[in-house]
Amino acid sequence: MTSPLAVKPLQAQWITPENFSPYGQLITASQDGKTFDQTDAQLVLDRGIPRFYIMRLHQRGRSFSRITRHQHCTQCLGSLEGQEWLIAVAPASALAAPEMEAIVAFRIPGNCFIKLNMGTWHAGPYFEAESIDFYNLELSDTNITDHDTVDLSQFGWQVEIV
Repeated sequence: MTSPLAVKPLQAQWITPENFSPYGQLITASQDGKTFDQTDAQLVLDRGIPRFYIMRLHQRGRSFSRITRHQHCTQCLGSLEGQEWLIAVAPASALAAPEMEAIVAFRIPGNCFIKLNMGTWHAGPYFEAESIDFYNLELSDTNITDHDTVDLSQFGWQVEIV
């Protein structure tokens, strides 16, 4: 008989450039013609063929026990059609799994996108709609060769974003 999982409630906070900086960047609109600077997505996509695509995701609730990282490239995610969404993240580290107390959640409005730093642990996107289309920028083989996933249930944990 297996023990029930301990559910960790995780309060989602509104994303800002400052509170998201340990995990990546929040990218918002800028004026046309603005020159490249630190407010633009600082991408690492030189280790393969970049892939920019639209993925259709269906609602999966707000709880998870699996969390993933990509250690060889950055990743950009944003919703289409102005849809709000949620993501859980933990800082990049040399550890084989993120520390539970390091996992945080963010509410992301539909008028921006996020860039995840290399190695940032992430779970999501999560949302209330039946389905949302997301654009995704990563490498063409990220989900094959750079997809390091940990099942937190092996440690007795499940996380629920509230």
